[in-house]
Amino acid sequence: MTGPEPAPTIDVHAHLLVPEVEEAVAGRPGLAEARALDARRNGPAALRVNGPMVGARVPMLTDAAVRLAAMDEQGVDVQLVSPSPSHYHYWAEPELAARVCRLANESTAAHCAEAPGRLYGLGLVPLQHPALAAGLLDHALEQGLRGVEISSHAPGHELSDPAYEPLWARAEETGALLLLHPFGCTLDERLDRWYLSNTVGQPTENAVALSHLIFSGVLDRHPGLKLIAAHGGGYLPTHLGRSDHAWRVRPDARTCTREPSSYLRQLYFDSLVHDPAVLRELVRVAGADRVLLGSDFPFDMGADDPLGALRAAGLSEPDFQSVRGANAAALLHLS
Repeated sequence: MTGPEPAPTIDVHAHLLVPEVEEAVAGRPGLAEARALDARRNGPAALRVNGPMVGARVPMLTDAAVRLAAMDEQGVDVQLVSPSPSHYHYWAEPELAARVCRLANESTAAHCAEAPGRLYGLGLVPLQHPALAAGLLDHALEQGLRGVEISSHAPGHELSDPAYEPLWARAEETGALLLLHPFGCTLDERLDRWYLSNTVGQPTENAVALSHLIFSGVLDRHPGLKLIAAHGGGYLPTHLGRSDHAWRVRPDARTCTREPSSYLRQLYFDSLVHDPAVLRELVRVAGADRVLLGSDFPFDMGADDPLGALRAAGLSEPDFQSVRGANAAALLHLS
């Protein structure tokens, strides 16, 4: 008698470039200002590296056959593909923002359709226009995508903003996945050297965004929300003791129903933390059933060997198998 087939190896953090989005925003008012802000935040040294780095990876970011070959080399069976966060364009006015999201949704669906069973997709919604977000989530789902990717904030809007309630409610109702993936950091020029904009900025943005969702009560009101935090959730999962203490001793921090750390069990996290000890701690505090394999494919800040990085954590065999693919297979409803 044989047991059930093992789950496929599933990478939930992989990206796609959508040239149609960049064509749509080219020359539009606001683009130059947004690029100038991005340049200030990253600094000239990072920009000199970023261009060639992305350019060398364009085939993996656009060609499904090249992507599949790279996946085979990594031992990855399935990718959950999301547009590059550079496509958020949260500066865009409503009509353009809706067009950007529709193009991203349709192009991501078309890319995934080239490899059924191996590629699944996430689309975009315009966080800068909360009133449009739920409708464009529906558009993404209508294309066959599994949900959408969102940043840690939009200009003038934190994720705790009540204006997002229709988005959270619709995502919970439909079972849509939300991938929280920051782009840019509000610490701006303080991080403009040594690639601190990414190495410090991204974990900071994750921690701030998740804290807004927890302390504002979003996760109390929407316990069925399926949110995946990229980059292991940043600094928050391994530093929540300080938030728990504030919740216990300060009335202004006691705004959610339970201790903040308890909400980790309502969230999902990818495994991309670049440190075996941190990955073990993430599994300990969130639970092995809440951590998913993630690589940030194919960027240089990702993991070229995500399975090797997972093995290096020295997890128990059941926990390893859960993170490798079983958790994501259940989340994606794969047989």
